[in-house]
Amino acid sequence: MKVFALNSNRPLAEKIAKAAGVELGKSTIKHFSDGEIQISIDESIRGDELFIIQSVSDPVNTNLMELLIMVDAARRASAEKINVVIPYYGYSRADRKARSREPITAKLIASLLQMDGVSRVIALDLHAAQLQGFFDIPVDHLQSDRLLASYFEDNPEMADDNFVVVAPDHAGVSRARRLAELLGAPIAIIDNRDDTENSAHPDAVIGDVKGKRAILVDDIIDTALRITVSARALKAAGAADVYACATHAVLSGQATERIDDSPLEKVVFTDSIQLPEEKNSDKFVVLSVGELFGKAMDLIYHQEPVDSLFHKALKQHKQ
Repeated sequence: MKVFALNSNRPLAEKIAKAAGVELGKSTIKHFSDGEIQISIDESIRGDELFIIQSVSDPVNTNLMELLIMVDAARRASAEKINVVIPYYGYSRADRKARSREPITAKLIASLLQMDGVSRVIALDLHAAQLQGFFDIPVDHLQSDRLLASYFEDNPEMADDNFVVVAPDHAGVSRARRLAELLGAPIAIIDNRDDTENSAHPDAVIGDVKGKRAILVDDIIDTALRITVSARALKAAGAADVYACATHAVLSGQATERIDDSPLEKVVFTDSIQLPEEKNSDKFVVLSVGELFGKAMDLIYHQEPVDSLFHKALKQHKQ
């Protein structure tokens, strides 16, 4: 078993390798002045099972090409198995044809990985679980629900357990329900009927949030417009405090400024994407998925089931 890290999120890769009980493999990644990428693997991997860690995050196309080139190098160096660990699967939002003459880019990425010789994909909170069907190779779809729930369960300031989990739109109800089951909390829905995130205008809040600690949950925070507008709608509906949690913090454009200017108390997300220092905020709480991925890799390498990473006794729903 050998683990290699590319450039997208080196700190997370080091945590994953530590959790898996191995050292990161030696490789050299160079970028030429015209943007071309050169990768060499600096140790023998003949007959080994490889785990290559790379988030397809900003800069998305560069990180994707690094991953494809690394897989090609590993295949030509006679690795027995090539598993790619993708904490953030870029292009995942383009998972269907919403309008005429549009590509399904999430499927294109899956096809490229398979044609490149990948044996298995290990991903975290895909934008839609159906993306697993784009692959004809095994996909282990890890989820961060338990990790995010632990922040609210273990925080002594929230001992009153007066939670309500809120979906920022109708499409996020299943995700909100999973977190609500872990916390033993009811759910509410922001009645946002505009499917364009950049012009989100909630019409109403469905459910009882008055006097409660509302937790907005999403998989990706990109521009932060939807999450901040939803937070204001919850405060207007009488929520005592508003928190947000998500798996992937893309935080493009003015996202951090929007969050700082919003009524959100804290925004909890994972380190699936490396957070640049200039995008940081006092409102951010970053939880690491290093141990989750490390345990999954160890189980996969030893050909053991990974379902132990998903099971947890659910708290009783509190009326």
